Amino acid sequence: MSLKNRDEHNRWRNKTVAFRVSPEEDAQIEIALKLTGLTKQDYIIRRLLCKDVVVQENPRVYKALRDQLAAVLAELRRIEVGGMDDELLDTIQTLAEIMDGMKEDGAYDD
Repeated sequence: MSLKNRDEHNRWRNKTVAFRVSPEEDAQIEIALKLTGLTKQDYIIRRLLCKDVVVQENPRVYKALRDQLAAVLAELRRIEVGGMDDELLDTIQTLAEIMDGMKEDGAYDD
């Protein structure tokens, strides 16, 4: 058995779970992956099992947060009041929670 298929509890992961998502859902998942620093597999498993998704703080995640915040700011400047869609609101909420957590830890203060 391959060691790379074992999880942190030394369980062999030999089952495949597959499902389809829309391009918009895929984009949201990819944003969450960049912002958390987790692998797609780890992120989806944690979300499906209702476990906490803990951000893996590192410079790559910090850069992704900064870039995403810049994109959100540009979008907010572009849209009119009341014209925000739910996906953008979800992204803003996720960013705020992550940045609050990083602020409490004192990580990457500028």
